[in-house]
Amino acid sequence: MSLVLDETDLRILRCLQQDASVSMDELATRTNLSRNACWRRVKLLEERQVIHGRVALIDPDAVGLGLSVFVIIRTSAHEKDWLAKFEEAVRTLPEIQGAHRMTGDIDYVLRLRVPDVKGYDRFYKRLIAKVPISDISASFVMEDIKETTALPI
Repeated sequence: MSLVLDETDLRILRCLQQDASVSMDELATRTNLSRNACWRRVKLLEERQVIHGRVALIDPDAVGLGLSVFVIIRTSAHEKDWLAKFEEAVRTLPEIQGAHRMTGDIDYVLRLRVPDVKGYDRFYKRLIAKVPISDISASFVMEDIKETTALPI
């Protein structure tokens, strides 16, 4: 079921996607609302789980995680037990920033952040120790052309 959001809700969301640390007074000004009306709308968006949380975006290079990796996984195992082990591994390996079950020839795509190729190798060894994988390949990002967390609303 899709929630109905009006243009004012969308303005609030656009502003918060750009800077979630903006004060309520500034957000109200940017969205042409009173402070109280803006606060009520933000609280309602949080209650309805439209806003899941607010985070700080950190420069990966600044914290020693300069290598972005996409991992393609194919598996011949599609049993419930294998899937449970795989999901548990995905949840417990902090290098994984995104994990997606796919259609077509690829079963899963993982998006990782690691310090370097040796860091990827350490990740790889921990992953295959947790769950058997038929085929795994990695592509290392040479250049980030566009990276955003903002949804196109």
